[in-house]
Amino acid sequence: MVDTTVLREGLRFGEGPRQGPDGRLHYSDFYDHEVRALDLASGEEEVVCEVPEQPSGLGWLPDGRLLVVSMRDRKVLRLEPDGLVEHADLAGIATFHANDMLVDAHGRAYVGNFGFDLHAALASGGEVPMLEPGWVAPGTPLALVRPDGTVSVAAEDLKFPNGTGLLPDGRLVIAETLAFGLTSFAVADDGSLSDRQVFASLREHFIAPDGIAVDADGGVWVAPALQPFAFRVEEGGEITRKVETSQVCFAVAIVEDKLVCCTAPSSQPEVVAEARLGKLEVFAL
Repeated sequence: MVDTTVLREGLRFGEGPRQGPDGRLHYSDFYDHEVRALDLASGEEEVVCEVPEQPSGLGWLPDGRLLVVSMRDRKVLRLEPDGLVEHADLAGIATFHANDMLVDAHGRAYVGNFGFDLHAALASGGEVPMLEPGWVAPGTPLALVRPDGTVSVAAEDLKFPNGTGLLPDGRLVIAETLAFGLTSFAVADDGSLSDRQVFASLREHFIAPDGIAVDADGGVWVAPALQPFAFRVEEGGEITRKVETSQVCFAVAIVEDKLVCCTAPSSQPEVVAEARLGKLEVFAL
């Protein structure tokens, strides 16, 4: 039985949900090329900006300006009063489409990327080869974008670095979708990462972690990308909660006392880019 309530229908493919400084849920719709803001209490929604090269991860600088990942041209854009401007160019680091992003309280952005043409690989061979224990995804760097827009490599050889969060103890945790696990790093004062550790291995649960959200107790809510559920995972891999969604869950956010899930029947563009089958679903925590 589905545990969630459908909040919005008619999305193409929702991603990158985050609670903004104004308390509203912000999210991207890849194939409508829009970033939207939704008031969960009133249901009022507005288009914040349009991103021609496809929006994904979202975050905010300390002064409240929005940063948004522009996927296909591998950039981070910044929303100014007169529109979007280039904040950072990731072309020298991202080896395929730029994707999800975490912006910390200092305005440092950690940005993942696909690493290779995942959609083409799925279209030609399906998911089965990637589920075999011996299959290894191409590695790709995680980018660190400082508040002034300068870019460096934060970590090497990640297997489709995706949803990212900060744990209560200050460590960064990131979903390596095609390593079927969560990885943690210590964060230095300058934003650099070290002490790479396996936070949770999730292959046995058939979880290819996509979007994630960290709760106040240090549990990580995971969108599994292959299943119609959201899972709460503790360090070490124990699953402590399981929420059923109406279709496959690709991203999650915690907004006050609610878990918000972005769902769709598939992530393949040929399935979702033209249809409007995506949903926002909510679950009271």
